[in-house]
Amino acid sequence: MKYRLLILFAMFGLVLAAQSPLPISTYDYGVPENNVSAIAIGMGGINLTNADDPFASYGNPALLANNETTMFYLAYRLADNEKLDFWEAASVSNFLQEKQFKYFTLVSKQAGFSYQPMAAINISRFDTQTNKTLYYDYKLDKLQLSLAMKDKNWPSLTAGVNLKYITGRLVYLVERREGNQFVREHFIDDKIKGASGDIGLTMQTGDVSYGLTLYDVLSRLWWENYDPVSIQRRIGTAVQYGSGASKTSVGIQSKISKKPETTYHVGYSYAQNWDSKDFSGDEDLQQGMDLRIGFYSHDFYGADNINLTLGGGYHYQMFRFDFSLNSRGLKLADSEFLFSMGIGF
Repeated sequence: MKYRLLILFAMFGLVLAAQSPLPISTYDYGVPENNVSAIAIGMGGINLTNADDPFASYGNPALLANNETTMFYLAYRLADNEKLDFWEAASVSNFLQEKQFKYFTLVSKQAGFSYQPMAAINISRFDTQTNKTLYYDYKLDKLQLSLAMKDKNWPSLTAGVNLKYITGRLVYLVERREGNQFVREHFIDDKIKGASGDIGLTMQTGDVSYGLTLYDVLSRLWWENYDPVSIQRRIGTAVQYGSGASKTSVGIQSKISKKPETTYHVGYSYAQNWDSKDFSGDEDLQQGMDLRIGFYSHDFYGADNINLTLGGGYHYQMFRFDFSLNSRGLKLADSEFLFSMGIGF
């Protein structure tokens, strides 16, 4: 009888744990500031049309259709030191570490493989107002396969897909201090797995490129002890004018099936390339520099609602380095920096 009661209490405890509400209320990872490409950030936070970007498949997998090289690139992010309260920090769209690996991609002919830590949040804090200890550890990783294709009868039109496998874990603990002891109020230790997909299209007519992407159109995340959820679906469209050195792009990104939080994007880039001789004078060395500027906002009403983006890059033969800054409210002191580097051959 004694052991039956223990088993019953244990099962009751598991039920209570499973019924504790998750601290995660949204699964929205497609905000512009989470873009992994320094080139895209530098040109206003979106790229659906520029195939020269090594991270192009993140924004539009169809851009890989004309790729003939093999590229290996990494991206790192440096965040500002802004102090957030607990619930702002716990938002799944925030990346809290000041120095953080953000993306890895390996791209070959019309295909690519990528790894991204979609969320990497760790908070341990004592709230003096509520007299509670809060611990929050949430990690979500994505493995992505990108495939693109084009039809010989329609060479100006390309299509592509991103196939994503997602896995992660949440540990959440709330304890209340009573005297010299802590009393547990909430505890969650759960795992999550999921799958998702993007669909992208591009079209080229002269010096004008058009891009369209549907993000996470078929997505599902399965918690072990909670109801399955979907990632917020989004749609992006953009137009780019120019080829070679000078490019100007205009884009729009919005949510699907929920209250729109549409962002409007404008960007410009200028590239300067030149050849030089090696020390022996027998071989030409190719190198170049890029400069980029952009803006994005929900409505462009007031400086506080506008993000200024700046960026640049340098490439030497097979090596490439790019950087960008994303300034919230046109305040350079609050900028987030993104760096990428790699090789292509």
